[in-house]
Amino acid sequence: MNDAPAAEQKFAFLADFLYLLSTGNSTPASKKGQGDSPVRYILAAFFFAAFLYTPAIRAQAGPVEGGHEWQVWTGGGHGISGSQSSDGIWNVGFRYGLILTAPHGPGFLRGRLEYAVDAVPVFLVFQKTNTAYGAGLNPFAFKWMLDTKHNVAPYFEIGGGTLFTNTKAPEGTSRVNFTSGAALGLHFLRAKHNISAEVRYMHISNAGLASPNPGINTIQFRLGFGAFSQKE
Repeated sequence: MNDAPAAEQKFAFLADFLYLLSTGNSTPASKKGQGDSPVRYILAAFFFAAFLYTPAIRAQAGPVEGGHEWQVWTGGGHGISGSQSSDGIWNVGFRYGLILTAPHGPGFLRGRLEYAVDAVPVFLVFQKTNTAYGAGLNPFAFKWMLDTKHNVAPYFEIGGGTLFTNTKAPEGTSRVNFTSGAALGLHFLRAKHNISAEVRYMHISNAGLASPNPGINTIQFRLGFGAFSQKE
């Protein structure tokens, strides 16, 4: 039997990588039953949309002082430490951002500051005995986007918010939690919109509202689709 083409093998590898990252499962999707195939290929499709298609498109003018950002995003990941290391996370949100400054700063750190707010209508926490369904609001996020003349714009971000769930998360703690985190990412700028891809660290805890308070420390991979409006 002939071997699969090199491109197909790379596609399968990247799909398995994203599957493991977002689910924490020790077995790649390619080694599991057919029921996992849709998850595997949806993740792979997002990956190719973000990283392979965008570089061929001419860059847009990019964010400008006084302009706005609109974005829809989705992300998933897994606990990385402590008693909640087996918990999984998946969320979907909408972002509105305001570009506060023109480019400034020294050398390669020269960039723009953006303030953003995220509404998170879907936030799932996959726990050992149940799944907590929730929603959240992140009232502040500060993003520093490096100034670039190319169609790829790196950024880093810090932010936080509140999470409400239908059952206690972590189990035996609270239905109300607070989130804080930081992210490193890339905007792939296109003529009228952009795609972003980032790695995000998020800490979830109830800030002492209940005891115990083990918290959930996660690493998440997030993809976004949006646009920067140009100030008239």
